[in-house]
Amino acid sequence: MQKKLDSLLSAAGIALPDQQKQQLLGYVGMLDKWNKAYNLTSVRDPLQMLVRHILDSIVVNPYLQGSRFIDVGTGPGLPGIPLAIVRPDSHFTLLDSLGKRVRFLRQVQHELGLKNIEPVQSRVEDFPAEPPFDGVISRAFASLQDMLAWCHHLPAKGQGRFYALKGVHPEEELAQLPADITLESVVRLHVPELEGERHLVVLKAN
Repeated sequence: MQKKLDSLLSAAGIALPDQQKQQLLGYVGMLDKWNKAYNLTSVRDPLQMLVRHILDSIVVNPYLQGSRFIDVGTGPGLPGIPLAIVRPDSHFTLLDSLGKRVRFLRQVQHELGLKNIEPVQSRVEDFPAEPPFDGVISRAFASLQDMLAWCHHLPAKGQGRFYALKGVHPEEELAQLPADITLESVVRLHVPELEGERHLVVLKAN
């Protein structure tokens, strides 16, 4: 596992201290263990988790701006936990409506000693953002239209951003953005050993 993680990080051009690597591996170990009972992810192979969950999450790190983020529909903590591990000076609220997932997140927080995450069980439209967030992150959560409708109250006005992790370039969704939202960028992401395209859509709330 350690060798596999090292080779993936090297291929992605990402350098991490040993402690962060151990936390990432510890997270995959917990995900694998809990998955058998809780069915947290359809990915069963821990080596595939390194590619499809860990690398797929942390490749967006260079594009995040700010220090307070909320990961909406985080599921088992993706991309929030890997990002919190590689970005220890930022704070991540991990939001999910399912109790079993939030229980898993609290166990991860406890076992890995992550001081910069806050697991919360709530529907996103019911969650008050006080103070507002620098960034609202979602991965495989919803269409851009649904994300904006449900999460419009979460980012700081004028400077907060939406970060949507997508597969193929979402042409149709981008063509239907509301007038009060600016498309800042669409970044093509490189995830070693991952089949299919990955894009990060960055939107700004005006």
